[in-house]
Amino acid sequence: MTAAVPNRATGTDEPRPRGALSQLIQDANDRGLSYAKMSQRAVDPKTGTKLSKPYLQRLVTNPPANAPSPNQIKALASALSTSERRIKAAAAEQWLEYTATELAGYNDEVRIIVGHLAGMPESELRRWRAMIEADERARRESD
Repeated sequence: MTAAVPNRATGTDEPRPRGALSQLIQDANDRGLSYAKMSQRAVDPKTGTKLSKPYLQRLVTNPPANAPSPNQIKALASALSTSERRIKAAAAEQWLEYTATELAGYNDEVRIIVGHLAGMPESELRRWRAMIEADERARRESD
């Protein structure tokens, strides 16, 4: 995702990619949830950790070098009325360049296979899909 965000590194308003967590916060703001309202809701219910309006704005416009702490992630989940898992996945993508994927209801073998395929280019994915479909056709024909 690219947004016209001031790029302080170059001193211009050239577009730069917006991180996944920053984008979640911006999307909530675009839907009408003000930063002030987010800040009121941004409280970790267990520890009482609160997030200020300026911190939330900074996460969008000029994110800090470090990802939010676990308590801050819980507060963000409250602020955005979304799951903590979604906030963690967005933070992992933004700060660790890691795209989290989840395959609920499958065993470890399937998760390993899908994880392996997930990193492949589109041309390789098409090749693997063709091999899997050919195997399925051969099994049906032999039955």
